[in-house]
Amino acid sequence: MAGLPEIVQRGFKGREGPVVLATVDPSGIPNAIYASCVSLFDSNTLVIADNYLSKTRSNIEAGSKGSVLFITKEGKSYQVKGRVEYHRDGEVFEDMKRWNPPQLPGHAAVALKVEEVYTGAERLV
Repeated sequence: MAGLPEIVQRGFKGREGPVVLATVDPSGIPNAIYASCVSLFDSNTLVIADNYLSKTRSNIEAGSKGSVLFITKEGKSYQVKGRVEYHRDGEVFEDMKRWNPPQLPGHAAVALKVEEVYTGAERLV
């Protein structure tokens, strides 16, 4: 399995603002959302809390792959693409419940498994 290079992990931890999470529906129609409740689970997994997802959740449940786009405080952008999993329990879900703000519902944890990583047009992984 591919993993995030150290420079991308550091950039993710020091990102500016929310990330953009993109999925597609079974007809190929894209859907992109801003997500601010996100974390790095391990070097192979980015996690987004499902606090109020609707179309995104439907797309994931239909088998969509995903993409997370973020920008660092230095203005460097990274895009991470991969398979998406939806966790309503288990280790990834419990980890999300620890960092997701308690006033938000945290219905589930969306786990993006790293398959490709880009900075601009340059493929890093």
